[in-house]
Amino acid sequence: MELEVSFGEESLTLNVENPFRLDPEEVGGKIRSFAEEKGLSLDGLDIEGLLPKMVKGVYGCEEGCPADARRLVTEGYRGFGLEYIEGGILKAVAEGIQPVFAIKVFPDF
Repeated sequence: MELEVSFGEESLTLNVENPFRLDPEEVGGKIRSFAEEKGLSLDGLDIEGLLPKMVKGVYGCEEGCPADARRLVTEGYRGFGLEYIEGGILKAVAEGIQPVFAIKVFPDF
């Protein structure tokens, strides 16, 4: 699975070998470090809570529960605007941050 994190024109790509074994604290730490390098504070945004929901929205779960990205987009997640992009891509944009801070989850299928 691939995650793309962007802040304005700057971007960071992270590869996650097994989306079902995602470590949200580790990946969230990498995202926060990237943001801090760009002078952006992500305090108050629950990235570590958002990531597993985005992954489940794209991949479902190992036990066969369906991926449901559209429902996640409808329900939303605090501090983020969510969008489903054709091809199974999920995009989360932090609300109220300029330039735009976004996270995209790309499936491997």
